[in-house]
Amino acid sequence: MRSRLMVCGVVFAALLLCALAKTGAAANNPPILAATPPMGWNSWDGYGTTITEDQVKATADAFAKNLKPFGWQYVVVDAEWFVTNPTAEGNSKSSQYSMDAYGRYTPAANRFPSSVPGAGFKPLADYLHSLGLKFGIHILRGIPKKAVEANLPIANSSYHASDAADTGDTCPWNPDNYGIDASKPGGQAYYDSIAALYASWGIDFLKVDCISSHPYRGDEIRMLSAAIAKTGRPIVLSLSPGPAPIEKYFELREYAQMWRISNDIWDLWHSTSDYPQGVGDQFATAAKWAGLAQPGHWPDADMLPLGELGPAPGWGAPRTTRLTHDEQRTLITLWSIFHSPLIVGGDLTKMDDWTLSLLTNPEVLAVDQHAWDSRVPFDDGKITAWTADSGVAYYIAVFNRTDTAQDVDLTWQDLKLTWRGRNRPHSNAMVRDLWQHDDIGPAVGLRLRLPAHGCALYEVRAQK
Repeated sequence: MRSRLMVCGVVFAALLLCALAKTGAAANNPPILAATPPMGWNSWDGYGTTITEDQVKATADAFAKNLKPFGWQYVVVDAEWFVTNPTAEGNSKSSQYSMDAYGRYTPAANRFPSSVPGAGFKPLADYLHSLGLKFGIHILRGIPKKAVEANLPIANSSYHASDAADTGDTCPWNPDNYGIDASKPGGQAYYDSIAALYASWGIDFLKVDCISSHPYRGDEIRMLSAAIAKTGRPIVLSLSPGPAPIEKYFELREYAQMWRISNDIWDLWHSTSDYPQGVGDQFATAAKWAGLAQPGHWPDADMLPLGELGPAPGWGAPRTTRLTHDEQRTLITLWSIFHSPLIVGGDLTKMDDWTLSLLTNPEVLAVDQHAWDSRVPFDDGKITAWTADSGVAYYIAVFNRTDTAQDVDLTWQDLKLTWRGRNRPHSNAMVRDLWQHDDIGPAVGLRLRLPAHGCALYEVRAQK
């Protein structure tokens, strides 16, 4: 009996140690933040710097009804939410700011009435959380110039604003802030103070502008990442604008969950003197970053300028997107095969059935969310093909980058498909059209006709 008890005790102790080891492993390896590319909405394309609390709530209601069932999560308020007198043009020299006694911007009470007295964005974040959504905000790197002029104290520290600011550094397109000087003792303290404030509001997503290009500010990226980590709250760090330098990939991957790879994308095929980047321009940009996306770390191809861009878009006059239906489908397809975050920019309260269909195709979204190893195996200057892997099948996106319809004939060998390690370029494979939800059947390649700026997206499985 005693020996049986000893054996039981040894077994129990072993099981207990195993359980404790598993618990410790789980504690040391928390869930990956942004394990799949973030999917959400951002106010910039529709509202610029002018959005109000009522507009955010109306957007969130539409988002929860129409997009949340398909995996969309984030609602993000973009620039100048602390400005009490915003204009459609934004970044005005006459802007009036809302700021606390520690030099931290706070929501403009006339636009976000639930933010007073002293509540900040917490009531609005609570509203979004009640819908099962996540809430994000945009900030410009640095510290308000007005805080430096008044030399305000930095919260939870012995430092003041002058102990953090680099007064020789201002964002090229926005005069609100000075940069943070990483060599000054108050620099990290200031970023710690704003991260703590945002965490207390319940922020889930922080887009930081003027930091990943024009110029690249690695020191401030590292300070912001450290500040967020100290809060203990899982906050996605999104870096803007682009193009982020690809030679900084490993640093970007270490400190952020997503980073912009290009200038702002707008609703046209090629850039013009008025608009910096079009959908067609993004092929070459994305190709440079192909295969570098991984769970928790996503090269960001920028927002989706779809639907109604108004009432006060961040660039240009209010309008319905100028992209053709074929170009809109190409936009979603390229972003998905590239595994970019999907952040829609149009007015969700006025979303038409066509736009909704683009954003809620579960087979297309699965390419963005669950495939990996994106490659560009074929590009002849007119037709470009991308592939990605799901583990059980290949995804193939074929694009016509020209201004006229094109016939396409590609074999599996052209696309460098290996069929799970066995090179069978002439084998039949089962093909499914993901946009049309149509099983095409067995084939030895793809033969199709694409309209100007059009695309097709397929799932291809080797026959058993």
